[in-house]
Amino acid sequence: MRTLHAIFPAAAAATFGCLLTAPVAFAADGENTKLNLDNEAGKAAETASGASGGSIVRTIFGLAVVLGVIYGLHWVLKQVKKAKDSTDSGEALETIATLNLGTNRSLHLVRVGGEIVLLGAAEHQVTPIRRYSEAEAYSLGLLEPPSMTLASLEAEVEQPRGLMSVLRAKTVVK
Repeated sequence: MRTLHAIFPAAAAATFGCLLTAPVAFAADGENTKLNLDNEAGKAAETASGASGGSIVRTIFGLAVVLGVIYGLHWVLKQVKKAKDSTDSGEALETIATLNLGTNRSLHLVRVGGEIVLLGAAEHQVTPIRRYSEAEAYSLGLLEPPSMTLASLEAEVEQPRGLMSVLRAKTVVK
């Protein structure tokens, strides 16, 4: 449903742009236009210069419509990509580290739920090499232990350091 709402403004802008250019295309006579071979070159020059002001405005307006259509399509494609990216990987998959070994070969450390998997990726295949539990990954040094816990944050807040911190602790309403 979101995609439909995202595509509608771009489609409306494209249709509007096509409708603006249709009268210009039908108004041109092409090869059937008669040539003005009279000696009234001055009148023809005045007429051409008077009509050029309108054509500049029409050209600028057409350019604005084209830029609007391009921006609309860019916006729609970004929305579609964002929706596709969020549904592809899900919340349980996370790439922790990647190591390139050579052309089209690499190692990937991926968190899948509560498990860490070492994957080998080649040109045409992906092979699981080893599985680790989170505790095992922390003990082997594959993952960094979380440095800040809730208890350490609370202890840091309770003990203000320095004059400014003491003043802030006493004046800020909690």
